[in-house]
Amino acid sequence: MPCRRPLIALPQRYAATTSALRYAAVVTARALAEAVFRAGGEPFMMLPGPPDEAAERLSRCAGLLLPGGGDIAPWRYGVGVRVAVGVEREPGAGAGVHSAVYDVDDAQDDFDLALVDRALAVGLPTLAVCRGLQAVNVALGGTLRQDMGGPGSDHRHVVHPVRVVPGSTVARAMGAGGAGSGEVPVSCYHHQCVDRLGRGLAAVAWAADGTVEALELVGGDGWFAAVQWHPEDTAGVDAGQQALFDALIRASAAPL
Repeated sequence: MPCRRPLIALPQRYAATTSALRYAAVVTARALAEAVFRAGGEPFMMLPGPPDEAAERLSRCAGLLLPGGGDIAPWRYGVGVRVAVGVEREPGAGAGVHSAVYDVDDAQDDFDLALVDRALAVGLPTLAVCRGLQAVNVALGGTLRQDMGGPGSDHRHVVHPVRVVPGSTVARAMGAGGAGSGEVPVSCYHHQCVDRLGRGLAAVAWAADGTVEALELVGGDGWFAAVQWHPEDTAGVDAGQQALFDALIRASAAPL
């Protein structure tokens, strides 16, 4: 009998250049797509589009994977998704922008935030990774540190241990082979992090320097986990990291 893989929305990222194409591109990290496929899901490479179409397009999917990417525009911090999507701001309006902020794209922000809004509203199984975690936090009215302090303070090209709350969604998903001991090594690449938590979010993992490394929803509908690290980096060889994708697919395959 043929395998029926649940369709997992994986919004693409805009890229000014790629090595294989002459023009600007939309891209997906191969490791992310492979982790979803390995877990039994079908990655659906979703082109960012008008935010008012996000709900209808997402309705075709059984789950959502919000990937990493460039920075979210700082003016969106603290206002929540209903204000932050589709609103044009005057130059200089909102929060000041740190010089380290990079690759801000309003269309990308609008679409990601609209996806978060819809997924959380209907309890769609969701795994948010790196920028994805930050998008969820901003969508729920939270704020970010625009820069963690540069080399030596940020978490770029870093593998380090994080402490995970036992019994949390992330710990249960990763299982005894991952977060069973309460501490797990993770691969990170980020220069921003959570500052103030968004509504209904709880921190469930931290790095040694106190950086929030995972979030979950308190009393939310549907399966949800958000991690600041990149589980796809090591999912091919680390059962605990792959287990996050496995948990997403299990939840997506379950009847609503």
